[in-house]
Amino acid sequence: MNIKSGPFVSVVTPVYNTEKYLKDCIESVIRQNYDNWEYIIVNNLSTDRSLEIAQHYAQKDSRIRIHSNENFLDQLQNWNHAMRQISPESKYCKVVHADDWLFPECVSKMVAVAEAFPSVGIVGAYRLDENEVNLDGLPYNSTFVSGSKVCKWQLLGGQYIFGSPTSLLFRSEIVRSRGNFYDESNIHADQEVCFDVLQNADFGFVHQVLTYTRRHNEALTAYTRCLDTYRVGKLKVLKKYGPVYLSRNEYKYRLKRMLNSYHKFLAKSILELRSNNFWSYHKNALANLGHPINKKKLSKALLKELLNTYESYSIIKHAIANRKTK
Repeated sequence: MNIKSGPFVSVVTPVYNTEKYLKDCIESVIRQNYDNWEYIIVNNLSTDRSLEIAQHYAQKDSRIRIHSNENFLDQLQNWNHAMRQISPESKYCKVVHADDWLFPECVSKMVAVAEAFPSVGIVGAYRLDENEVNLDGLPYNSTFVSGSKVCKWQLLGGQYIFGSPTSLLFRSEIVRSRGNFYDESNIHADQEVCFDVLQNADFGFVHQVLTYTRRHNEALTAYTRCLDTYRVGKLKVLKKYGPVYLSRNEYKYRLKRMLNSYHKFLAKSILELRSNNFWSYHKNALANLGHPINKKKLSKALLKELLNTYESYSIIKHAIANRKTK
């Protein structure tokens, strides 16, 4: 594929108070070795220098355009609003969050895979997640995987490979066909949308590190780590898409395993003295999913954790005593 004349790509960045990182993000788009793109920066009423930084680059490159929201939007609302700004002429849509950035070959490599396989609706790749390379669960030769196969593999406990929006390229017709691209009621809507789209599309993959994800305390991921919302997100996805991609027995088995694992996690959280906000979040989330906390199961899991803790303490105490006698 000629990277100087390939399909038109809409690159999208939702922005809210990210002046510390926005320059790196924008310059990573400008430095792509693929040049047939537009870059839409959606400013969500930032109160720092984000808009000024975006305007500086827009004045230097006509492919960059800025959309400023009239009213402040919640994060997922702004993500959806940003996706609605893509050009009707674009063939592909590439998200890059304002605190992340792309390696120079990102767009060209992802577009090449999508062009090679017309049924592919989403393309992923390895990413540099702070200092760790991940999303590497697929066999090296799997540039193309059927949507149903990759989703089934994920639901059965396979290594997570979808990453974040920055990690993925979407076919624009899929983006335009959805009123809200992301489910605004789900904090992990970026995961859910992959399972939803891949019901009618296939998955492409580039075995190369093409994106960088930044972890910091201001990001939504800091909040999700604090409350461990990922467990709720995974359970939501299993409940909604398990019956779609799994057999009845597979679904029942995975649901049972996940709920047992969840109660084990909650038992550990009791010993860790987690906050009231933590317990309120998980109690409400599980009840809303039709699986309120099972006190008997939680008590059993807590007893096991206490026994494991006691055994570990005894082993350490015994090792220290033996060391002193030598």
